[in-house]
Amino acid sequence: MRSSFHTLAKLLVGAAVLSMGASAMAAFPEKPVKLIVPFPAGGLADTVARVIADRLGKSLGQPVIVDYKAGAATIIGADFTAKADRDGYTLLLGSATTFAVNPIIYSKLPYDPLKSFEPIGIVGSNALALLANTTVPANDVKALVDEIKSDPAKFSYGSHGSGSTVHFAAEMLWHAAGVKVLHIPYKGSAPAMTDLMGGQINLTFDSVPAAMAAAKGGRIKILATTGRQRASLLPDVPTISESGYPVALEAWWAVVAPSGIPEQAKTVLVKALAETMADNGVHDKLVGLGFDTKYGQPDQYASLIKQDTDNLAPIAKAKNIRQD
Repeated sequence: MRSSFHTLAKLLVGAAVLSMGASAMAAFPEKPVKLIVPFPAGGLADTVARVIADRLGKSLGQPVIVDYKAGAATIIGADFTAKADRDGYTLLLGSATTFAVNPIIYSKLPYDPLKSFEPIGIVGSNALALLANTTVPANDVKALVDEIKSDPAKFSYGSHGSGSTVHFAAEMLWHAAGVKVLHIPYKGSAPAMTDLMGGQINLTFDSVPAAMAAAKGGRIKILATTGRQRASLLPDVPTISESGYPVALEAWWAVVAPSGIPEQAKTVLVKALAETMADNGVHDKLVGLGFDTKYGQPDQYASLIKQDTDNLAPIAKAKNIRQD
């Protein structure tokens, strides 16, 4: 009798533990989720993060709090996320810079884009626009290349820093065209745009919305975009590829978590992010920021990194783009 009682007790305890475990798993998330943004507040990444976080929180049933860990070409925020608790409550909104460019230009990183993170989904991409000061006679890429070839000493271009996506976009074009243009690295978009409008530099690349805003003042002109297709906000502006040079570069963005999060937490997060990106309001807001909002499943993450590595590593080697 006692043996039967003990057996029954063990069964009841085991059932209770299993029930508690299932309940705990089903409860994710039980508290707010943090979305790390490895860029400064007030920029494009900030706006994108807030649009996504607001809708993602509704799908999760918990607030998604945007937290800034900017600096060192997104390395600070990526490292913070990689070392966070593996419980699904810390996410990172990173870009191609974080996951594909940094591993090319840095020989040592505190994180590995494939081993340190669990991809939750691709949230979109955005092309860059090639911009010229109005003192440049050319109105298209071919004419610009011809002008550079005739007098290269007259031309310089600004980037958002050595190793930035803008730096790569420019060097990809110069490499394809067989020209050299003096590179002036800046600490971000704003100072480069200011000097472009002021005539201190002739050329730069920037996001499509930033380009459109600057062009309204009449002090710059948009010659082309770097996308594989024309930008939805600039349907009349050709791509660089259309202009005769095989250059296509888009800055893609992804939400990731630290590697090793519970499978159930990943399932919930992936579903919630997919719902977020399918929302018409989110789509419209991101399109207004120059984004292509095609949602990408987690299994596309590694292939995007490989695609960028194949495209950018040869340019980095040829142009000696390093940060070490």
